Amino acid sequence: MGQLFSDFEKEAIRQRAEELRQEQAAANTRPKKNGEADVLEAIANMQDDERIIAANLHVLVTRIAPNLKPKTWYGFPAYANQAGKVVLFFQPASKFGYRYSTLGFQEDAHLDEGDFWPTSYALTEWHSAIEMKVQQLIEKAIQ
Repeated sequence: MGQLFSDFEKEAIRQRAEELRQEQAAANTRPKKNGEADVLEAIANMQDDERIIAANLHVLVTRIAPNLKPKTWYGFPAYANQAGKVVLFFQPASKFGYRYSTLGFQEDAHLDEGDFWPTSYALTEWHSAIEMKVQQLIEKAIQ
């Protein structure tokens, strides 16, 4: 699997993250954190295969669930509801030496199915069939 971003593109992502932080500081809003900048930087620092999944997930979430706000959660890319509670997150495999990355959903995700339902999913790659399944999960989670 090839690189998602060249070194030049990775540096551009880091620079954009810094621009977002500077814009936020200039506007004097939440001076210490900028969720989207933090998420973009976390994604840019991932290994190639994990970065592909995380970047595609980020694009998907921001497209279909614009009310979810990007933020880092324990250093992972995550997306929170209006109350600031994490609804879903991405955990790269390399963080704990796992063989797969994890797409996880927290308590505020509305995935309930009776008395038993999954709250996390293993991800080893990203393609259109996976994107469709993830989109369905996110849409259900934010209902």
